[in-house]
Amino acid sequence: MTVEAHKESHGFQTEAKQLLHLMIHSLYSNKEIFLRELVSNASDAADKLRFEALSKPELLAEDPELRIRIEFDREEGTVTITDNGIGMSRDEVIENLGTIARSGTAAFMQQLTGDQKKDAHLIGQFGVGFYSAFIVADKVDVFTRRAGLDTDQGVHWECHGEAEYSVENVEWPQRGTRVVLHLKDEAKEFADGWRLRSIIKKYSDHIAIPVEMLKEQAPAAEGEEKEGEDKQAPEFEAVNAAQALWTRPRSDIKSEEYKEFYKLISHDFDDPLTWSHNRVEGKLDYTSLLYIPARAPFDLYQRDAARGLKLYVQRTFIMDDAEQFLPLYLRFVKGVLDSNDLPLNVSREILQKDRNTDAIKSALTKRVLDMLDKLAKKDADQYQKFWDLFGNVMKEGPAEDFANKDKVAKLLRFSTTHTDEPKQDQSLEDYVGRMQDGQKAIYYVCADNFATAKSSPYLEVFRKKGIEVLLLTDQVDEWFVGHMHEFDGKPFQDVAKGALDLGEAETDEDKAEREKVEKESGALVERVKEVLEGRVEDVRATTRLVDSPACLVVSEQDMGPQMRRILEQAGQALPEAKPIFELNPSHPLVQRLDQEADEDRFADLTNILMDQANLAAGNQLADPADYVRRLNTLLLELNA
Repeated sequence: MTVEAHKESHGFQTEAKQLLHLMIHSLYSNKEIFLRELVSNASDAADKLRFEALSKPELLAEDPELRIRIEFDREEGTVTITDNGIGMSRDEVIENLGTIARSGTAAFMQQLTGDQKKDAHLIGQFGVGFYSAFIVADKVDVFTRRAGLDTDQGVHWECHGEAEYSVENVEWPQRGTRVVLHLKDEAKEFADGWRLRSIIKKYSDHIAIPVEMLKEQAPAAEGEEKEGEDKQAPEFEAVNAAQALWTRPRSDIKSEEYKEFYKLISHDFDDPLTWSHNRVEGKLDYTSLLYIPARAPFDLYQRDAARGLKLYVQRTFIMDDAEQFLPLYLRFVKGVLDSNDLPLNVSREILQKDRNTDAIKSALTKRVLDMLDKLAKKDADQYQKFWDLFGNVMKEGPAEDFANKDKVAKLLRFSTTHTDEPKQDQSLEDYVGRMQDGQKAIYYVCADNFATAKSSPYLEVFRKKGIEVLLLTDQVDEWFVGHMHEFDGKPFQDVAKGALDLGEAETDEDKAEREKVEKESGALVERVKEVLEGRVEDVRATTRLVDSPACLVVSEQDMGPQMRRILEQAGQALPEAKPIFELNPSHPLVQRLDQEADEDRFADLTNILMDQANLAAGNQLADPADYVRRLNTLLLELNA
């Protein structure tokens, strides 16, 4: 059949051209990874064909033995990677090869640092693996035909690096994809059998299908080949082990093999922090291989982004991002799950309702938490690295996973008043172990940053008494403690909420002093109430302050200011909540206020103290200009 040529030329978008330029000229210091990326893509194409063949077995009938073949030509300077996987239609070629990093080109560009070694780590995270071909090639040809389409539905995609690309229909006899790399002069080293074999063994040994190359033949003896005799057909042999790593016994697998397999499935260049390989037999029959990455993905905080494990059912690939087997707060975990207890016609809807899925999810969740607990006890530095990357996500755990709330709580890390640097490295067990005799609560303060939290006026009485306080500075913190409630029988208590309660840490002398302050400050409190009427819920004298004249606290039942700001920024309508204004009667400014007879001047001083308390709490002033005017008037009077 003659194919009517329909060739179209397309130009890359400006952003895509910039990205291609970076990748070709500066992004990679390790050029050989192009082969790892292209072999990985070919393996994915084979997995996708297996999945479609579950419902359409005829797709595999013409060529049932899946494989990847790599060939080279020294004279032409080419390397060719061919697979007999799912292949692509014309529309799929334009969609997949014509648009770089469809889900994150802008984010990719923003994260580039100019450091080749660091930037190379971003490759797999942004779906730009195919374009690594242009690191070594100045021209790339792709010939492909999707399984199930006629031979006249083949497609040829051609691109010369940063220039435009073309797409045309061609006659293509076999299912699958062939990628032909026309090597640059400085990359001709890759048109070599030994070089290619060593790269495959290094990066792709655990691909579950054969990666084949021509069998190397000994040179023929002189006169051995007879004139006119037909040459033997080329003979291919597998270069890789072609056995899924997770199916092998753990005792047979070296650490380096585990690390290389992680890089294969995650497209990450860094070694994982830790991993767990487990085989379960009994009521459920499955194998899992779970990894904790040493690098956070760019979309970690996009809760609706693709995530999950590679799922196989009875060695048959089902999906890349099976999100049903781990809770959302563990979305950073990478790995493989292979089960014999899930139906082959599995779909996302069926998985969500299957009781075996729930049982596997529960078991895998506990395994990940146990893996992290082991890492924390075995290597504190590595665990700190994990926490710095994924700590905010782990804090979502107590709200999402009630069954494992206590396990998650033991893995959490915080800054405290015992911390000199803004480093979250103290566990709740550490805190409880240092609690003072008679201390019944775990005290915490929320602030926008470490410096603000460390200098918060709410800490003054706790610092005076040597009581440790958690410094919570992440946006998720107030939401987290609202679901955590308590740890080891000790309730969490916000030092900026409600009346000061030191429990048994408050001595009889403290109680007597508090009662004395409240009694002697009654008249002052009433005067301040009149001035601040409508701005505050109440005014009261306090002994929680030592060095500050005043502070604002929130009622026990009200939402904290940090959570209010987050919800307001999200467009949530919130009920009005007024703070409680607390005065420190022992402070010279408050004593001066108490002696002021001029009511107008008293009102100005009161409003200045109120605005300063707002600023100390990290709040914005409703009328900054009014605060500046009052303060300037006071300064002029002092200089008069």
